[in-house]
Amino acid sequence: MDEKVYKVRKPISDKIFSVIVVVFLTVFVIITLYPVLNTVVLSFNDGIDAVRGKIYLWPRKFSIKNYKTVFAMQNIWIGAKVTVGRTVLATITSLIANALLAFVVSRKKFLFKSQLSLFWVITMYVNGGMIPIFLLYKNLGLTGTFHVYWIPGMISAFNMLVMRTYMEGIPESLEESAQLDGAGYWTIFLHIISPLCKPVYATVALFIAVWQWNSWFDAMLYNRMKTEYTTLQYELMKLLSSVMQQSGSAENAKNGANTITPVTIRAAATVVTMLPIVMLYPFLQRYFVTGLTIGGVKE
Repeated sequence: MDEKVYKVRKPISDKIFSVIVVVFLTVFVIITLYPVLNTVVLSFNDGIDAVRGKIYLWPRKFSIKNYKTVFAMQNIWIGAKVTVGRTVLATITSLIANALLAFVVSRKKFLFKSQLSLFWVITMYVNGGMIPIFLLYKNLGLTGTFHVYWIPGMISAFNMLVMRTYMEGIPESLEESAQLDGAGYWTIFLHIISPLCKPVYATVALFIAVWQWNSWFDAMLYNRMKTEYTTLQYELMKLLSSVMQQSGSAENAKNGANTITPVTIRAAATVVTMLPIVMLYPFLQRYFVTGLTIGGVKE
């Protein structure tokens, strides 16, 4: 007998809901992407022409002078090397330190775990202030060195608590089974806990990398007189400040020498700043899916 395939019709309410969701997501994508696209367009537009406004999705007067100005800075390449170095080193060391601490705190047999967790939460809202911290770093010999970028921030209460919460969701049966087979805590951490924590590791690593890449205030505060330890963000900040001062000069405007403006320079600096992070994100995106299927273990 021939089997008849009956097509189930969706109710009108479901169709309306689907249309609303599609429209909402489309509008959301446009709102999210337009500022980024407009920034890229402004970065490739002539500075004087950009002052007229009304530049949206395509440069009106194409120019690469903004990028030439950015890349012609005296210390831009030194800052780029330092920024890459601090980002890589700080991400690796901070991820390892926070993961180890989170593993210890997440164990139910660990004494004073609640008290220590409360203490770390308090440090997220209360600190000693800028001057005491500066004096502390100076007495420790961190100011004027590259180490001030990664040692003080190696442990983060927020990142540690995020990892701890994720590790607490892993069934204890896995750890107990490993201990019955003679596995120690190092083996459990490296071969059982860490492989299951790849999503939270990737998330925290991205948090650390973005913060390190975008940081400039610590370079100004601790290494202002050390050009060999300058950072990319700090150099771009100095560039913006100098361009803003020059843009108000009547002499430059009279002679027509000013073909760049703070608007276009800011756009070019923003593109240079965000490009590495944008290129890194697709490799970590798949780890942001929440939850893991841990085969066949039920608590």
